[in-house]
Amino acid sequence: MDRISNPFSPGAGSPPPELVGRDVILEDASVLFARTLAKRPEKSLLLTGLRGVGKTVLLNEIERLAAHAGYRTIMLEAHESKVFPALLAPALRRLLYELDRMAGAGKLARRGLAVLKSFLGALKLSYGDFEAGLDIEPETGAADSGDIEADLPNLFCAVAEAAQERGTGIAILIDEIQYLNSKELSALVMAMHLMQQRQLPLVLVGAGLPILPALVGNSKSYAERLLQFPVIGPLVRLDADRALQDPVREAGVEFTDEALDEIFHLTRGYPYFLQEWGYMSWNRAEASPITLDTVERATEPIMLRLDQNFFRVRFDRLTPKEKECLRGMAELGCGPYRLGDIAAVLGIGIARLSPVRASLIRKGMIYSPEHGELDFTVPLFDEFMRRTMALQKWN
Repeated sequence: MDRISNPFSPGAGSPPPELVGRDVILEDASVLFARTLAKRPEKSLLLTGLRGVGKTVLLNEIERLAAHAGYRTIMLEAHESKVFPALLAPALRRLLYELDRMAGAGKLARRGLAVLKSFLGALKLSYGDFEAGLDIEPETGAADSGDIEADLPNLFCAVAEAAQERGTGIAILIDEIQYLNSKELSALVMAMHLMQQRQLPLVLVGAGLPILPALVGNSKSYAERLLQFPVIGPLVRLDADRALQDPVREAGVEFTDEALDEIFHLTRGYPYFLQEWGYMSWNRAEASPITLDTVERATEPIMLRLDQNFFRVRFDRLTPKEKECLRGMAELGCGPYRLGDIAAVLGIGIARLSPVRASLIRKGMIYSPEHGELDFTVPLFDEFMRRTMALQKWN
């Protein structure tokens, strides 16, 4: 069939043709935005889930809802190589200048810029010098202690007061939020605590891996009373079928029931993989309906494409010992995996696995669903490991 008309869009954060199975999360976000503007406290949202469940897609949709609700939005992606203030400062600068240009009296946006200048200047010793292009005098005594846990709440307060003066709210959306360090996470939680206490119109919506609730809880014990942690999982069978069938029906095409059975079996309902199988099956089909035979012919090139891109890009970041640890997990079949069982497969003591386990968690490759257990953060990664490397001796 015509490849240009293919409705599916596999890719990192690419919006699917049909966003299904996430209505509860989107409703919670809409309630958060409305209640916050009405000065009724509501918990901010930190979405958690494995790779490929559509967290980034949801963040983008929630940003659209925030804008529709009258909010100014900031979208950030945290990563290991850049500190949080350096990510945040340019976006806050842009937002405050936009508020300052809005019609009507008010000076709080200018004050927000001055507090931002103080915040950045005070953090030079901890983070190094990064320029935000602020041609304004800093406000002495405001967010300028040099301690991000003390200063970020005061900065957020100044920004939120500027938004309130202009009759709007601010939604800060952060993808891959697990890459913030413990001090930055703690400062963020403290800032949101102050927002609730003062009923200011600034909310946080983040997304990260399943380790996120533990990281945030360790940073501040009261975090669970400030934040919701919705778990974003694979789609149930009915929603998985809709994600495939509804888009093609708009083009007058159908999947057969047998084709849908096979795709769900292969993808386990994970949205990214559904897009891959939908995309390739459409391209391989000569006409409607898309049959089981078409799906089977599409599977081998899909697996090659996933191995070379989706899986390989993560695998190549690992050290030899990290690869062996993951291979030991994969040898045991489907997870979760007990640490002692992994050590037994590798023929080593548990103590020798501890530093490797810690580095794999930091890199976002594995997480601990329960005490003493490990599992992959990337669905189907165990199958990739079994295809990719033979078990080698641990040196």
